Amino acid sequence: MQLCSIQNNMRKLRFNHDEMTQQELAKNIGVTRQTIIAIESRKYSPTLELAFKIAGVFQVPLEEIFQYKPEKS
Repeated sequence: MQLCSIQNNMRKLRFNHDEMTQQELAKNIGVTRQTIIAIESRKYSPTLELAFKIAGVFQVPLEEIFQYKPEKS
C-alpha cells in the first residue's frame, strides 16, 4: 500500500495531550480507532471536515497537524 503525501503529527500531539489514546481521539471526533491508526500511519488522508475536528480536539491550526508533501516522480 502506498503512503499518502499528507504527513501528520497526530501521535506527537496525542502524547503531549496527557498521552491521549487512539481510542480517546477516535471517540472525540466520531470515528473508529482503525481510522486513527490509518491516518497516523499515512495510509489514509482525512477529509477536510475530519481534519478540522482533529485540530479542534488539540486546539491547534491544521498546519500544525498536517503537512502536504507532494510525491516526487
